[in-house]
Amino acid sequence: MKNQSKIRVLSINPGSTSTKIAVYDNETRVFQENVKHSTEELAKFQRLTDQFDIRQAVILKALEKQGIDLKSLNGVIGRGGLLKPMEGGTYNIGDRMIEDLHIGIQGEHASNLGGLIANSIAKTLGLSAFIADPVVVDELDDVARISGHPLFPRKSIFHALNQKAIARLFCNDKKLDYKKVNLIVAHMGGGVSVGLHSMGRVIDVNNALDGDGPFAPERSGSLPMGSIIKACFSGKYTEADMKKVITGKGGLVAYFGTNDFVELEGRAEKEADVRLALDAFCYQIAKEIGALSTVVSGKIDAILLTGGIAHGKDVISYIKERVKHIAAVHTYPGEDEMWALACAALRVLKGEEKAKEYS
Repeated sequence: MKNQSKIRVLSINPGSTSTKIAVYDNETRVFQENVKHSTEELAKFQRLTDQFDIRQAVILKALEKQGIDLKSLNGVIGRGGLLKPMEGGTYNIGDRMIEDLHIGIQGEHASNLGGLIANSIAKTLGLSAFIADPVVVDELDDVARISGHPLFPRKSIFHALNQKAIARLFCNDKKLDYKKVNLIVAHMGGGVSVGLHSMGRVIDVNNALDGDGPFAPERSGSLPMGSIIKACFSGKYTEADMKKVITGKGGLVAYFGTNDFVELEGRAEKEADVRLALDAFCYQIAKEIGALSTVVSGKIDAILLTGGIAHGKDVISYIKERVKHIAAVHTYPGEDEMWALACAALRVLKGEEKAKEYS
């Protein structure tokens, strides 16, 4: 390693219309930029992976403009994409992973580009390339997979990167071993995921992508199935329409036409229907936390509230009042995916944990 006292990591996080990049010296951020891509620029590409060249080019240009020498890097990590279900942790990027990211083995998503670009840049420098804790992290206990019908097993799709990072941060702060505690982590953003972290594994969590658990600003969460079936066969909605009902145009967007939680908090002071909906949002999260506590017979060491909505004092107060009897509640507002990615790479580069292999 080039310099044991300072380990420099490049984090790459492609989104649907932007590419976030950041450089960290150990856990200190020295540079971050969110490069926007126009709709016209991206529209000419048939598949997301076809955007590889332009995405990589903007990353290299931004680093050059900032005066960051690629040779100063010790490792590169990208946001993990829609791969096969895997345990949490930091993974080496190998041939099998590259193939699955290219073909979109579980679907196309901009995050698939994260691993591909990280591998490309690292390869030219002779460095290690990683991904960490993608949304497909699956550590569910078998009993948690049973939904009630064999056609529809429960799936683990959640905010694994932020949940795992916050759980580890809490444990570091409290001098606890992540693999020896029971934590409930509630991520509250555009989607909501509430996970039970038991002895280092997320053994139960709602599918935060497509219809499970509490509703969110853009997602409907669990809905009455009878009503869903009637809507599907009513002739009023296409399959695409119904998918948007669940994700994208569900939740608070469906009620009020906006996903801006700060705006809705302001309106709630004067509008009773908005106040009721926000109370229901908090109510469902608190209920999910309570339900998960039963999985380990109430033996919860702490409850952690995170994500952008955790900035809201009223939200935290409402949830805390209803779950504080279970365990102490700690708040970590916001989500810093770039920092979480860098920390995941650092743990491997420092020898604190071994990178896993994808198969």
